[in-house]
Amino acid sequence: MKVKAPAEKNFKRARVRPGKAKKSRGRQLLRLARQVAAAALFVYASYRAVDIVVRASPLRVSRIVVSGNVRLSSAEVEALAHGLYGRSILTADLDGSRRHLLESPWIADASLRRVIPSTVEIHVVERHPMGISRLGSQLYLIDRSGTIIDEYGPRYREFDLPIIDGLVRSPRKGKPAIDEDRAELAARVIESVSQRKQIATRLSQIDVSDPHDVVVLLDGDPAQLHLGEERFVERLQSYVEVASALRERVSDIDYVDLRFDERVYVKPSGTSGTVEAGRPPRHKTF
Repeated sequence: MKVKAPAEKNFKRARVRPGKAKKSRGRQLLRLARQVAAAALFVYASYRAVDIVVRASPLRVSRIVVSGNVRLSSAEVEALAHGLYGRSILTADLDGSRRHLLESPWIADASLRRVIPSTVEIHVVERHPMGISRLGSQLYLIDRSGTIIDEYGPRYREFDLPIIDGLVRSPRKGKPAIDEDRAELAARVIESVSQRKQIATRLSQIDVSDPHDVVVLLDGDPAQLHLGEERFVERLQSYVEVASALRERVSDIDYVDLRFDERVYVKPSGTSGTVEAGRPPRHKTF
């Protein structure tokens, strides 16, 4: 038997109007499209504005100022910086130019700076040769860190530098290289002796093969002078003051050992032993 539920007179169905919802969604999409278009237009306008500024002729590099260079000419430094002229001052790759500059063995450090509207300043720190090192049969200019600057030849004849032996070490693997500690030792000898111009101008050769016993030669004197690892200028000064007296006693000297400050030992050429030459004269500490 079917039961028919009575109709509720007070119940009303909700009236759904899908048409209005569609219109509202359409307006939102239109508004979003307008916002995206406005943003895209702003980005494009900004890009064009920046592009116009970057490409502007007054902002192109037209002047390079070089400082700190002595050995290298300004033109050589500019060439090493690899074509900054004509580049935009705002986008020029200064870091890349610095890397190119440091490829030169004469340049120890370099810095570059933009100066609006169209100038780049380059400041370089050049290496200073301290001596001439033997590598095989060739001679090379080196600085105090042991960096090889260039092969020594006639164009560097202006440098009155001592020859430094014993710098090259032979590693277990790879090619022979400059020993940095020995280079530093040689630099200490040169800096110490530079305090006495009379001796510094005569410094001809330095041998640092033994880091505990530096051996030097002076111009016009064939005797090898053993200085140890300290008090270089004082010991050389002692030798200079007694050299004439030593020659009167020993005409042909192989080497003089100055490492023992209270005694000077001389080895005559052609003999196997040394003789004591007495106390060196006392002098002021420099």
